[in-house]
Amino acid sequence: MYVEVDEDPICLINMDGEFFALCDICTHQDASLSDGEVVGDEIECPLHGGAFDIRTGAPASFPAVTPVETYGVRVNGDLIEIRSRK
Repeated sequence: MYVEVDEDPICLINMDGEFFALCDICTHQDASLSDGEVVGDEIECPLHGGAFDIRTGAPASFPAVTPVETYGVRVNGDLIEIRSRK
């Protein structure tokens, strides 16, 4: 799911009931990761198929070679809180 935190584009992922937040912009080329597909514990970029580890943001397959930024996530009741980098 695409969300914004302080104008930062975020890809929010619910993986088996645990929430993770990554920068929504692929580091290979400016594609929206929230438009990609979750395969196991990776998010695949919809543009060229590069993938990133959902937990760490590390590149998992070529052509992605630079990690995406991750954000801290906390569930507080019915709210999902994402720590801004600012």
